[in-house]
Amino acid sequence: MALQKRHADLKEEFYARMRTETHQTPEVRLKEVLKNSRAAEAKSRHRAEQMALAAAVLILRQPDPQDQPVLDNVIPLRPSGD
Repeated sequence: MALQKRHADLKEEFYARMRTETHQTPEVRLKEVLKNSRAAEAKSRHRAEQMALAAAVLILRQPDPQDQPVLDNVIPLRPSGD
């Protein structure tokens, strides 16, 4: 412990070499990546909830005659009655 206090520069050099030789990501970077990942997950969950609510509203909504599509430019793939 005394060695670490007197020679903080050697301690930092040791840890830096360990990170590069073992290809480890510093803890601060990992925490940042985890924070960003959690934020993205929360945003995705929020969007999924919004879409589920919108789908529920559309399913449960009574049809409005004004919402009927105009079919004057639609050509059926099969003639009616087949």
